Amino acid sequence: MPLYLVQSDGGGTVRLRRCPARAQRKPASPGAAARGGSCRNAARVSRREMPKLRGEAFWRETLRSAHYVVAPMVDQSELAWRLLSRRHGAQLCYTPMLHAQVFLRDANYRRENLYGEACPEDRPLIVQFCANDPEVFVQAALLAQDYCDAIDLNLGCPQMIAKRGHYGAFLQEEWDLLQRMILLANEKLSVPITCKIRVFPDIDKTVKYAQMLEKAGCQLLTVHGRTKEQKGPLAGVASWEHIQAVRKAVNIPVFANGNIQCLRDVEECIRKTGVHGVMSAEGNLHNPALFEGRNPLVWEMAEEYLEIVRKYPCPLSYVRAHLFKLWHHTLQVHQQLREELAKVKTLEGIVDVNRELKLRCQEEIANQKEGEKPKEGLPFFHWICQPYIRPGGTEKGVRGKRALEEEEDGNSELLSKNKQKKKLRNPNKSFDPSLKPKYAKCDQCGNPKGNKCVFNMCRGCCKKRAFKETADCPGHGLLFKTKYEKSLSWQHSQRGIQTAEISQRGDAEVGETAVLKEAGDSTG
Repeated sequence: MPLYLVQSDGGGTVRLRRCPARAQRKPASPGAAARGGSCRNAARVSRREMPKLRGEAFWRETLRSAHYVVAPMVDQSELAWRLLSRRHGAQLCYTPMLHAQVFLRDANYRRENLYGEACPEDRPLIVQFCANDPEVFVQAALLAQDYCDAIDLNLGCPQMIAKRGHYGAFLQEEWDLLQRMILLANEKLSVPITCKIRVFPDIDKTVKYAQMLEKAGCQLLTVHGRTKEQKGPLAGVASWEHIQAVRKAVNIPVFANGNIQCLRDVEECIRKTGVHGVMSAEGNLHNPALFEGRNPLVWEMAEEYLEIVRKYPCPLSYVRAHLFKLWHHTLQVHQQLREELAKVKTLEGIVDVNRELKLRCQEEIANQKEGEKPKEGLPFFHWICQPYIRPGGTEKGVRGKRALEEEEDGNSELLSKNKQKKKLRNPNKSFDPSLKPKYAKCDQCGNPKGNKCVFNMCRGCCKKRAFKETADCPGHGLLFKTKYEKSLSWQHSQRGIQTAEISQRGDAEVGETAVLKEAGDSTG
């Protein structure tokens, strides 16, 4: 398999260039890591002479017939969490969704999200990208392929940020574009290309969509059994009927996603749909031992995760978010610990909070009465990892998932440190979201528009239109028309100056000729 280099011409254009045979890297020896090579280098694989497996062979050999899969989750499926999940039954993990454009241009982004996280224990691994440009997608994938076993194209994200960025589930109607992206990736990459999709309301259209992706070169398909409109409190139940129809219609491995709360659900989904594996997202976050079929104590999972974080550090915000989910029901009982977790600034501080939570729960267990049942309809007591039950629309305001500093009453005791400092500087300042000013939206993208914009747009959209129409928008300080007119005026004045200079040179030459003629006549 030939290798390709990503080469820039210095002007922002990036091209693929075939690497000369003499410059292609030789595979590292098996003992490289043992001789002191870095974890990153040990996890990187040279695929110059490795065959590119496809379909069922790819799933059986490369992915080791994985049935239990951890989903790609932004800021949540980082290396430490993946390793914890693998210890407790996960057989395949995805990275968080990475932006192909940012990954391509930003070396720090590559290091923080993939290169710096590489670890031999973290395999098999699939790297997921969001993208809407075939060249950008493939160029980013070429930079990532040596650190993973496959590249996944995100076609399932239903969030507003995906709509604004024009990626994820908002590409599902652009079949020509998707075909070009997958065809190019299948041709250029030395690892298989996979896709994660959402379904259409119509089963037949969903099947045709899956078949189109398979024909373009997709080697594995993950099907989330909800439409792009089904999200948040309106998510509803995932359709296993859609997933089953796709599984029967394609000849590549299929993973199912949706409605997974426990191991029994995993087994039931595989039995009913016939899929090769099942992917879990929220269920895994609330119980990392889901694939083992057990419900451990929340502080035990936290202790194990924090030990992994010591070895493979990640942003503290990731750690805090994981513990808010693990401790979700416990923190509703012990509100003070919730406040402490929100304010703590170090990993050791979080370890202390976990230790305190453990002591309080053990005290509750010691004082537990015989025959006592869990409160609030929970299947287990709050100190046990619970199956994730998606709240309905009526529970949206009391889910307890919002960050501590977003409490609506504006109580300074519940504000973050930064907001408390602002409160000291300005005691009259309110942090009540309902009191925030409401801004009119841009006619194009939905972002807040400029109050004085002549086009009723945000600055980004206004700039594009003003440039296209050579117009001015004083409200945004965009003066394309004015500058163009000044440029024309300057060019006109320059032409006038040049004409005058030419005229003066002509007069001078005529005068010089006359003088020479007179001199000749007098001599004669």
